[in-house]
Amino acid sequence: MTSISPPHTAPAARPKPLRQRLSALWNSYSVRIVLQSLLTVWAVTTFTFVLIRLMPGNPIQIRIDQLMNRGLTFEEAEAQAANLFDFDPDAPLFQQYLDFMGNIVQGDLGKSILGGGAPVNSIILEFLPWTLFSVGLGLLLSFLIGTLLGAIIAYRRGGILDNLITTISSILYGIPDYVIALLLILVAGVQLQWFQVGQMRGAYSPSLEPGFTFEFISSVLQHAVLPVGTYVLSTAGSWVLAMKSSTLSTLGEDYITVAKARGLSEARILAAYVGRNALLPLVTRLAISIGFVVGGSVIVEQFFQYPGLGSRLLRAITERDYTTMQGIFLVISVSVVASNALSDLLLGWLDPRVRVGKGQSKS
Repeated sequence: MTSISPPHTAPAARPKPLRQRLSALWNSYSVRIVLQSLLTVWAVTTFTFVLIRLMPGNPIQIRIDQLMNRGLTFEEAEAQAANLFDFDPDAPLFQQYLDFMGNIVQGDLGKSILGGGAPVNSIILEFLPWTLFSVGLGLLLSFLIGTLLGAIIAYRRGGILDNLITTISSILYGIPDYVIALLLILVAGVQLQWFQVGQMRGAYSPSLEPGFTFEFISSVLQHAVLPVGTYVLSTAGSWVLAMKSSTLSTLGEDYITVAKARGLSEARILAAYVGRNALLPLVTRLAISIGFVVGGSVIVEQFFQYPGLGSRLLRAITERDYTTMQGIFLVISVSVVASNALSDLLLGWLDPRVRVGKGQSKS
């Protein structure tokens, strides 16, 4: 009688050591970008927290000075200011830091010290949409105008149009945005009287109720035309020059020569071959620029009295409103770091060599 041997079973796969699993996780391009972004946000938040408290003066001292200017003695002003704030600037710095980070983890940015106790979250939500609208619209228009003009003058390089647009773009690129804002006020507002600058303060006419009505939308656009125009004029030149350079580089590629030899029309070559490939370097730059939209422009918003996050940040700095400054700086830091991470991820997706070159395997 023959015995039947039991079937051969493969040994169970041994789990990978923890160190090997962590190493494989770190070698993941996407995971590494996310972890680096989180570390950067923490470092910037910590640096900002310390830097704010190194500024001369504090909210209580500023309030005391304001009350003394109204005729109160130092003792009366100190007693009144001490009762206004639920804030102790003399508390240990490390304890303030722990409280601040603990509140951030819970999604609480605290209450404004000098804003009547209003939550910082609500302050940001009140001013952020106007900054996103004005700066975001300006960035979108300048990108579209700049890339279109840059592609056209590169394809027709050496002509009068190329020289004219390149010269204007170079001049606009070198002028700060606040100078352009001042010129718009003086030329378009005072000399030509195209706009009643004095009546365009705020985001819309105070006599209107917010809503999806023609009057409200037209008022919003009217009040935003000068800030948006400033952003377009101050940034379009850089997009024109960048797109021109990228297009000229693309026109020298071999596949463009082949496309011309095949008898393809210039319009198709420009749209399907030149424009698409020339835009790739600018897409990552656009992703980075989106992060800076949140911060707005402090000086431009002050010039036009536009209620953006930049103007609110300036007021918080002037008043040493620690909690509001911390909240706004945190939002700006997160947006900038997130846009840079998005740019890296987008570049890695468009060009797999980036991922391989930074340690990720091809598998």
